[in-house]
Amino acid sequence: MLHQFGATSETLSKASTLVFRLGTDAHLYDDPEDVNIAPLLDSKFDSEKCEALKRLLALIAQGFDVSNFFPQVVKNVASQSLEVKKLVYLYLLHYAEKRPNEALLSINCFQKDLGDTNPLVRAWALRAMAGIRLHMIAPLVLVAVNKCARDPSVYVRKCAANALPKLHDLRIEENNSQLVEIVGILLNDNSPGVVGAAAAAFSSVCPDNFSLIGKSYRRLCEILPDVEEWGQIVLIGILSRFVIARHGLVRESVMSSLHEERKSSETDGSVGNSVDEEQASMGRVNHLEFANMVCRSYMEGPDEYLSRSNSLNGSPLKLDGACYTSAKSNDDVQILLQCTSPLLWSHNSAVVLAAAGVHWIIAPVEETSKIVKPLLFVLRSSVSSRFVVLSDIQVFAKTMPSLFTSHFEDFFICSSDTSEIRALKLDILSYIAIESTIPFILKELQDYVRDPDRKFAADAVAAIGLCAERLPTMAERCLDGLLSLIRLEFLSGEPVNLDEEGFLTQIIMSVWSIIKKDPSSHEKVIVQLIRYLDLIKVPRARAIVIWMVGEYNSIGERLSKVLTVIMQYLAWCFKSDAIEVKLQILTATFKILLDAKEEDSDTFQKVVNYILDMAEVDQSYDIRDRARILKKLLDCNMCSVPGTTDKNILEQENPLHMLAKKHLFGDISKSVLKQPLNARFYLPGSLSQMVVHAAPGYEPLPKPCSFLIDTPEGDSDTTDGTDPLTGSVSGESTDDYNSQNSVSGSSRNTAESGSGSEADEAANPLIEISEVNNVPPCEDLDAQTGSVTGAIISSKVLESWLEEPGSSTGNESQSNQVHRSSARIRFGDIGKLVERKSNTLLDLTNGNGLKVEYSFSSEISTISPHLVCVELSFSNCSSEPMPDLFLLEEETEKRQESGDKLLSPTQGFSASHSNVPTLIPMEEIACLEPGETMKRTIQVHFHHHLLPLRLALYSDGRRIPVKLRPDIGFFIKPLPMDSEAFTNKESGLCGMFEYTRRCAFNDHLKCDDPAKDKFLGLGESLAVKMLSNVNLSLVSVDMPVDATLDDATGLCLRLSSEIPSSSAPCLITITVEGKCSEPVELCVKVNCEETVFGLNLLNRLVNLLAEPSN
Repeated sequence: MLHQFGATSETLSKASTLVFRLGTDAHLYDDPEDVNIAPLLDSKFDSEKCEALKRLLALIAQGFDVSNFFPQVVKNVASQSLEVKKLVYLYLLHYAEKRPNEALLSINCFQKDLGDTNPLVRAWALRAMAGIRLHMIAPLVLVAVNKCARDPSVYVRKCAANALPKLHDLRIEENNSQLVEIVGILLNDNSPGVVGAAAAAFSSVCPDNFSLIGKSYRRLCEILPDVEEWGQIVLIGILSRFVIARHGLVRESVMSSLHEERKSSETDGSVGNSVDEEQASMGRVNHLEFANMVCRSYMEGPDEYLSRSNSLNGSPLKLDGACYTSAKSNDDVQILLQCTSPLLWSHNSAVVLAAAGVHWIIAPVEETSKIVKPLLFVLRSSVSSRFVVLSDIQVFAKTMPSLFTSHFEDFFICSSDTSEIRALKLDILSYIAIESTIPFILKELQDYVRDPDRKFAADAVAAIGLCAERLPTMAERCLDGLLSLIRLEFLSGEPVNLDEEGFLTQIIMSVWSIIKKDPSSHEKVIVQLIRYLDLIKVPRARAIVIWMVGEYNSIGERLSKVLTVIMQYLAWCFKSDAIEVKLQILTATFKILLDAKEEDSDTFQKVVNYILDMAEVDQSYDIRDRARILKKLLDCNMCSVPGTTDKNILEQENPLHMLAKKHLFGDISKSVLKQPLNARFYLPGSLSQMVVHAAPGYEPLPKPCSFLIDTPEGDSDTTDGTDPLTGSVSGESTDDYNSQNSVSGSSRNTAESGSGSEADEAANPLIEISEVNNVPPCEDLDAQTGSVTGAIISSKVLESWLEEPGSSTGNESQSNQVHRSSARIRFGDIGKLVERKSNTLLDLTNGNGLKVEYSFSSEISTISPHLVCVELSFSNCSSEPMPDLFLLEEETEKRQESGDKLLSPTQGFSASHSNVPTLIPMEEIACLEPGETMKRTIQVHFHHHLLPLRLALYSDGRRIPVKLRPDIGFFIKPLPMDSEAFTNKESGLCGMFEYTRRCAFNDHLKCDDPAKDKFLGLGESLAVKMLSNVNLSLVSVDMPVDATLDDATGLCLRLSSEIPSSSAPCLITITVEGKCSEPVELCVKVNCEETVFGLNLLNRLVNLLAEPSN
């Protein structure tokens, strides 16, 4: 053959390698330094720069240090080529921390790229800036992240979210509040990709700030299935933690139901009469204690676990009734379970585990079975995640075995399973075994016992012992099988090899676990083990058998007859046994001596003395020490007194006899003490559950109901109306504009307040002013509010106010302090000035003498929060009576079709509700006499807040079409609160939830009373106009204390309301600019999480304030 065909395999391999490398950059890794890189970086051609940068990155990938090229690479950051720019960014990210001074030279280029039209360039620039983790540029990076968080590109916003944990790692405390604000903005993003990255940022920056989650909880649940897979895992954990912190544990869940069952079992305290009943009761208590321990481990931190593990008795989890909620009545729990159910069948096994963990913790018991088939599907399909899934199934099966009882075949051992997976499967099989499945499981375990892997065979034997413990009815069958293993396979006339130590020891331990349940009925088994004692050469196995001889020496006559032979055998083999066997021989023989009968006491005492003499000269310190202790006890005459068999006499003459028997060696009538369960478990699917310790970043579940949303009723500065500054009790506090001061309350109190005398008016002035001193511009003005009645301002401010500029002796800080001082205006009874605006529904021309007017009421419908109450006024201006007057809806189908098309999915208040009627009919007017006026109230459901509702008015059989135009100002209801609560809620509704517009206002110029203060008249005009046309609650009116009394700049009105359909707060702030004697400019700000509603309400308010009053 030709020479070129001599090395066919080698040449073909090289040829195939060359073919696959064509068109790729793989050749750069062969010899990255084969050319001079520096000239290429300085080249004027972008292709050569790319070649050089790729070679540098190839050197970095191979571990070479190429930081000496940093200056040449940095200057290429301003290149117009996207490929060059991207490669430069990758290089800078790698070496920015090592060369911080050179990296700072490129900051200007990064900031310039943040304004590039290409979103990829903006994202690269942000990633590069965030990667330069230097404290000196952290403020610049924070500004860039804040800007990119509002970028129109989804990818840029996602990069902004990914940059937040890097900024947080710098541990700059002053940036934390801004980082939390940006996290809140990104969590409210409409893009699922951004929300997933924002969830990861939330876990790093502020994992316990549940107020950010509460604002958009439902939207996060709805967007959860669309988030990327790794973002789903983080978001599921955040939402489940929020539910528990906000509402507490679910009463119907596995954790809570088993905890309640444990409490009921403790209160019952009933003990079974038979042994089987007692064993079943003990197993049930152990099972409930395990469930309680799992629930407690999910919620306790490292310090709580250490305190529990160090205590002698594990205290049970104590939760009061306030820490529980119901899954049937709690909408937050239902929507979370509903949105995580599809994720149980995700192709990502980590997502499946996260979703299963949520259902395991908060789902009702009857719905917990949903997690079984998804977990088993992952167990069969994903080999790499099999150990992780089995670790979680193990905890589930121990806590609630009934979940997996019918799927026991899925846990049978496969030949490809590793030793760790085999051990987990055996443990699960032993816990899910029941009466109907135990025959199949035992048959499978018998096959495992014959496996060549002796460690696996020992685990199979341990599983048989666990099955016998859990199912007492199968204990005898399991015991026969274990004894047959000892008799037939391992004790067939030959001593057991040391290679079988683990296997034989496990058999003996499994036999003992069955015997200890009822030792008296297993006397034959103990005698049979004693017969095999000479053949068992494994020290640990021999020690267990000898311990059983000493512990159960007096349970029956058959064992008592062979005690003399056993004592002689133990004395004969004492010298040749291992140390742990010798220790058990000393203890067992002494126990036998304590319980010996009178006729055998002399013989047993001689044997014990012989064994003690040999033990005193043994080479082991432990054996010699134990022998000395026992000998001293014999010298104190603790053994039986010859000629005395009465136990009472023994106790009187030898008081230490029973003490040693109980505390040193244990009492045969006393069961083995139950050790407290101090194991630690971690949340399902977490890394900590795999490594069995708290991994970095692990957070347990929060304490139930630890996050409480502030309610308006609970927000008050003082509880008894006492002024914090003066100590006096006033009739009303600074912020007590409650429901009586709202529109609905004030209309009812108008008649009462109008009949007051001048003395009453002097005692309760219309406007009261209290000083608010030293309040920074951005802080709450309620922090130091006083209630000094009868004084406009304090004496200190008044002196500074009247002080001449030339005679000022104070420093500049004092003047600034006076300039920032504010006063709180308090309106005594503004309700009598509020007047509702009436609109015409039917004029006299179209109604033939019938006039119908309507006005929106401040009352809230008791039928549905989507209904608006409207008051109708029917007036008969004709000379004839009008019978049968009633109002109905017109063209329902057409109206619904046209209205639904205008709906936005973000409008929670205007969503279509099929169960809410459009119109609650009014009471029919039988007859309206001439000149008579009658009023009726209807409740209307406006399907859109901008479109009129078509109605039909019937009068004496005649149909008159009318249009009822909505007013968005009455789609809300008053929400009373104080200034502190207003500020807290406003701080949480900033950014994209804040809308601002400006307008002019001149209604205050129409005041005809020259004696009335213009400043106070301006505030009163604004408050009256707002309360007359919008369903609001007045929170506060603050005015600045300035040298110019005519300057109204800084006057601030705060009003609060709530959208009834979604319970979302809607806050309004009006700030005045200008002089009181001239038209002023208003800055109207609305804070509302319902975006469309907030913008439309803002437009309505601006038009209202700009419109002159009649």
